[in-house]
Order: sequence, then structure tokens, then C-alpha cells
Amino acid sequence: MARAAFDGAGESALLLTAQEVQPDHLLAAAGYLFVCPENLASMSGAMKEMFDRCYYPVLGRIEGRPYSTAIAAGSDGTGAQRQIDRIATGWRLRRVAEPVIVNLAAQTPEAILAPKTVGDAELQVCRELGAALAQGLAEGIF
Repeated sequence: MARAAFDGAGESALLLTAQEVQPDHLLAAAGYLFVCPENLASMSGAMKEMFDRCYYPVLGRIEGRPYSTAIAAGSDGTGAQRQIDRIATGWRLRRVAEPVIVNLAAQTPEAILAPKTVGDAELQVCRELGAALAQGLAEGIF
């Protein structure tokens, strides 16, 4: 999903894993697309650790910047979505697109442990989200 959004955004985007993100990356970016899986009704541990590590170093320095989210979920994805939105509220970011939540319907132990495949239609939505965010930033809409 992150790769599809990155591909849609084109050359203006930077694709980093949560482990790679440093406060300087957030300070240098004009906007953000947070992409993660939902694990146990929460954002992934890697994403949580990134927010924990970067929250205070950028607090008060990125207000008003646009953001959106894309979440891969085993059910509804709303737990991870709420967590990211609360952090974005603390940073005073502006949501500029509806959340993309891909429900992979993994509810049994076997389905949870199995490799997941995101469908072409959902990946296209992610590409369009990346393109829209990049275009809005380039045109000064956001």
C-alpha cells in the first residue's frame, strides 16, 4: 500500500519505513501519508515507536501541515485510525483526505498468520491517494 501511494505521488515523495523516519524527515516534509497495518486493534508497534521517538522533537514545529492515512486491517482498522488521528491532532496536522482502510478480513488464527495480498483495486486507491496528496502540495492547495 505504501509503495502504491509512493508510486502515485511520483518524484516529489520520499518513502521511508517507520524505523527509518527521524524528526528531521518530518520537519523537511510538506505533508505526510502515514501507512501501517493494524495489529490487535492498534497501529503497528513500529509506527507507534516512530511517533514516540519523533513526537516531542517536532511538536510546535509542523502545525497545519496536511496528512492522510492508509491502513491494512484484519477487520475494521478504526483502532489504528483513531490512534494516528489523536497524534495528528496533538501535532495540529490537517487531514486532507478520507482514510483508506483496506479490510483483509483476517479473523481466524490461520488467516491472521497467512501472507496477505492487497487487491489491485485497493492498490489503485492508494496510488490515487498518493497522487492527490502530491498534487495538492505542488499546487499549494494544502
